Order: sequence, then C-alpha cells, then structure tokens
Amino acid sequence: MGRKKIWEKKKKFSKQKKTDKNKFKLKKRDLRELEKKGLVKEGMFIGNQKGFGFVELEDEEDDIFIPANAVGTAMHQDTVRVLVKEKNGGGKRQEGKIIEILERGTTEVVGTFQRERDYGFVLCDNQKYAKDIYIAAKNSKGVRDGDKVVAEIIDYGDERHKPEGRIKEDMGSINAPGTDILAIVKSFNIPSEFPPKVITQAQRVPDHVLDADRDGRTDLTHLQTVTIDGEDAKDLDDAISLSKEGDIYHLGVHIADVSNYVQGGSALDREALKRGTSVYLADRVIPMLPERLSNGICSLNQGEDRLTLSCLMDIDRSGQVVSHEILETIIRVDRRMSYTQVRCILEDGDTETKREYEEFVPMFFLMKELSELLRSRRHHRGSIDFDFPESKITLNGAGRAIDVQPYEANVATEIIEDFMLMANETVAREYCQGDYPFVYRTHETPDPERVESLLTLLRNQGVSVQKAGEEITPKEIQEILESIHGLPNETMISRLTLRTMKQAKYTTQCSGHFGLAAKYYCHFTSPIRRYPDLQIHRIIRDNIRGRLQREGRTEHYREILETVAEQSSVCERRAQEAERESDRLKKAEYMSYHLGEEYEGIISGVTAYGFYVELPNTVEGLVHVTSLRDDYYSYNEETYELSGELSKKVYHLGQKVRVRVADADALRRTVDFTVVE
Repeated sequence: MGRKKIWEKKKKFSKQKKTDKNKFKLKKRDLRELEKKGLVKEGMFIGNQKGFGFVELEDEEDDIFIPANAVGTAMHQDTVRVLVKEKNGGGKRQEGKIIEILERGTTEVVGTFQRERDYGFVLCDNQKYAKDIYIAAKNSKGVRDGDKVVAEIIDYGDERHKPEGRIKEDMGSINAPGTDILAIVKSFNIPSEFPPKVITQAQRVPDHVLDADRDGRTDLTHLQTVTIDGEDAKDLDDAISLSKEGDIYHLGVHIADVSNYVQGGSALDREALKRGTSVYLADRVIPMLPERLSNGICSLNQGEDRLTLSCLMDIDRSGQVVSHEILETIIRVDRRMSYTQVRCILEDGDTETKREYEEFVPMFFLMKELSELLRSRRHHRGSIDFDFPESKITLNGAGRAIDVQPYEANVATEIIEDFMLMANETVAREYCQGDYPFVYRTHETPDPERVESLLTLLRNQGVSVQKAGEEITPKEIQEILESIHGLPNETMISRLTLRTMKQAKYTTQCSGHFGLAAKYYCHFTSPIRRYPDLQIHRIIRDNIRGRLQREGRTEHYREILETVAEQSSVCERRAQEAERESDRLKKAEYMSYHLGEEYEGIISGVTAYGFYVELPNTVEGLVHVTSLRDDYYSYNEETYELSGELSKKVYHLGQKVRVRVADADALRRTVDFTVVE
C-alpha cells in the first residue's frame, strides 16, 4: 500500500523542479574547517538492501558506516563525499553522512518489472540497491509484469521520492530459458555480442596455417603431442609433449599463437581487451574472442598443423628447470584426450582405454611421474594448496538446474596444472631477469592485521600455530593447513585462511606470487581466454624477432602495459563475480525443487544473525538465528560460536548438523535451512 500512496501524484513527480539533490547543504567555511580536521573523505558507497551502506576509502583499511537516514540519494558504487562523525572513543566503526555525490557509478539497473496499474517498478536483481526504480507509463515500453528488463535511471530521486527510470531493454519473461543468466550478464555489463567490425575481421582469418606463417618457426610436428581437457572443451589452447633421457625430462608446453591472428590495436584486439577474459556461466560461455578463432585456427585440434609458442624445458630429477627455450613453433596434436580418459589410464587401470591409446600410455605415466616431482618441489618451498571442490551444475533442456555436485580434481587435472605452472614460472623468470616490459601475475603478502585475527581464531579453535617473523610466510600457512588435514573443520578453516589472502592481480612489476611461493610468475598458457596471455605473447614474439629494440617496441609496451594490467584485473574480478552469481542462482533454483527435504551438512560460517551450512553437494544455506526457537543464542565473535544461554548448546565452525530446506529463492540467490532436532 505504501508504494502506491507514494506514487499517487506521479505527474507532479515527473514535473518537479530539478534541484541539486545530490548535495548536502554545508557552508563553504564550515566545510573547509571539517576538511582540515580530516572529517570529510571521499570513497565508494557500497549499498545494502536494508537501506544503510558503507563507504570504502581507497587508502584506508576500515570503511565508514552510513545509516539509512544518512544515505541520501546515493546508490551502490557511487563515488561520494562523506562527513565523518568525530569519535567518542571506544572501538566502534566510524559513522558518517553522505554530503555529496561526486560521480554516479550506476546509470542502468537490471531487474524484474512489476506492474502497478498504468505504471510500474523495477525490482533490482542486485540486492545492494535498496530502492526500487519507478517507471512511468510513457517510459515502460509496454513491458509485461514479470519481465526481466534493463532500466536506465533518469532521476535519482530524493528523500521523498524513489529513483525514476525508463525501460531500455526487455529480456522477456523470467520463466523463459536463459533469461535469468542473461540478466546476470547484463547486470555486470559483460559484452555478449561482438560488433560487426570484429566479426568481419574474424571472418578474414584463414582456417588453416598459411605457408607465409611458417617462415622462421621451428617445426615440432615430429614430437608426440597431446591435448588434455574437459570433455566439452572446444577451445584447446595448450598441448603437451614429454620424453626422458637419463635423469632429464624434456617437457614441451605448446600454447596456441593467438597473437599471429589478433594484431595489436585491431578491432579484434580492442574488443578482447574490453572483455579481458572469457566468462564461464552455468548455461553459456561468453568468449573473449569470436568462435571462428577460439574454436578454429587457434584451437590445437587433433591432426591439424597449428602455430604455437613453445616453452621447452629440461628438468632434472629434483624438479628444477636446468635449461629452457621459448620458440615460435608449429605442432600437430596426435591425440585429443580428456581428463577422464587419462584418469582411467593412470588411476583406474582401465584395460580398454589403455589398449585404445596404447602408444601414448608410456608418456602418460611419465607425465604422472614428472607432475609428482614438480608438485613435491613446490610444496617444499611453501606453495599453498587450497583444495576446494568446484561445483558442477547440470541443467535440463529448459535451462533448469537438475543436479549440483562437487567437481573433484584428479591426477589428469593435476598434471596439466603442474605443467602450466612450470611454464608460467619459466617464462616470467626469463622476462623479469631480462628487464623487458611485461605483464606479471602477482600476489602480495597478506595484511598483518588480518593474519593476526586469523591466528587468534585458529588458537581459539585449538589449532597450534607457529609464526617466526612479523610477516607470515607461505610455508607457515601451508603448515597450518596441513595441521588441520582430516579434521571436521578443515574446509571452514581453509576458507577463513583464504579470506585473509589478498587478491592476485596483473601488474607490470615482477613482485612475486605469495600463494605459490614463487619469485617469478605470469600467465602465458591461455591466450584464447585471457588477455594478459595474448599481450605477453606479442612481447615474446617481438623479442624473438628482434623487434623490441630495432623497431622501438619497448617504449610502446611500457606506455600501454599499465592500462592492460589494470583493465585485465578489473575484467577478471567482474567475470569471477558474475560466475559466482550464476552458480548461486542455479543452486538456489535447484534447492527450490527440494523444499522440506533433509540433509546432513557442515557449519561453514557463524555470524550474529545465524550460521551457514554447506551440504556435500557444495550448496550453502543460512540457518537464521530466529529459527532457533529452543533458546536465546548469543554470538561470540572471537570463537565464531553461537551459544544458547539456558541450554548451553553451541553451534561452531566445522560442526555436523542436520538441516531441512525451508526456503530457496533464485531471484535473491538465497537458500534457508532450519535445524532438524
């Protein structure tokens, strides 16, 4: 009822005087005084569905809490100025009031259209937008109730009026196959259609290796070479060759030479940079490059000559690379293998599969031998291995989730991971030591305060922690994870440990990779789906051909690489968030078909408002504290526990609980459980 009352005078709203509603009235003299005291700050507003929010400050660890009555017209991701309240002492979070919107971070929203007589509202998919968007009849484009839409904001509202928008795109009914995932794509502004110019350029690319492209390349078509990928993979960008002489392994990691077909500065290249990475969602892949390239000439298809950049490494019995070469090459893959087939050969001892690939079996066993050697070496130096199972979500023909299961790694996936890591390290070492302009994959040391909070928690959980210096080392974190192996709370503690880590990113500085305990690291092995890999392939080729110095390409790369690294990091984070949203949506959808059913799970997180339970199928849901009706429960933030005041019953991390599915909402991406006593 409240919503309708607000909008009874719609015409008056649309014609109201456009005053500056984005600015809090404050005298200039007073503002200057407050700025001198450090009480006026700038940052990004992070919204909450309940109306309040936080302002993240670029150079400060702690954010500023903004109560609902102090948000004004600010929306999620707006750049704002905030007036911070002077602290009265105590350890409470800083609180403030938004006094000015410096830059709007949101001009469009994605959501579900809800019709109200001759007008309507867009209910935003992103829960961080607390306000619905009012849509006048003239701006609705005749969309139907329940349609997924993109709405452009034309007025950000004020204290009495909600924001107003106009329908920009109608994606169709929420119940239509694929509409839910398309809405996620739109909400993250992920480009899903290639511009005509890009398609035209892609169509001009040949579908076979030209004689002219063979010049200057080393012919490796005589090597026994295989690809090992998932059954459904179509863009095969890495192939492996391996032999052994005495104590020396000759490992070849051959990567599709995409840079031969995607020229720097071309429409293809600009679109690839804009996308940054391929995005893997529940029902689709949004590729970085058009399929004609990714699934065609750039895919290392069995039996076809392909242009590659090869990292050829000689590795001794300790797992150390004693010599290497990076070359422009031509290869011909002998067999396209799947992870399942290789696992059947190496782990299951499947006689039929062994017989089918008889001539390759010795190489697969050699791969396993070398993989174990490389993995052992990495472990010895302190590389951290967070082994969380990914989710495998199965959809039916209508795009509905019909199964969710953990996707476990096996010996074949480990082989490929180990060989790719070694190639990435080897390439990064050569280009860092040579002081060439380059893009590295870096991972910084964790923040000391976050580490100390983690260590306190671990001690409260009864985990023995050894820490020698001020800064924690990868080896010390590795030892923590090993000490909890097999315990009920292993997965939970591993996740909490992971959350203390900083996010890996792309940089032009070779500052090392903390998680891998590696001094040198880059991304070289996936140029079909990651832009940094494509960019450094160009640098490598220019270096091999002497163009870096001769044609002044060094300066060119130094000028562009900072932007490339930053853009690639931004696109990577966007893709990760979209992929997580896609998984959460489909998991919630799947659980909506299982309301009332009971499952055994593990407590994966504890908060003041309840605790999260993870099921064996990787689905996570919330047991809200209000559903615990047998007692009043209080939260201990030091031990991450909820304790009953009368019963003394405790819910803690890693605890097994039996739960019932109470609710599941795909739109909100939430699953709610209740405890089965």
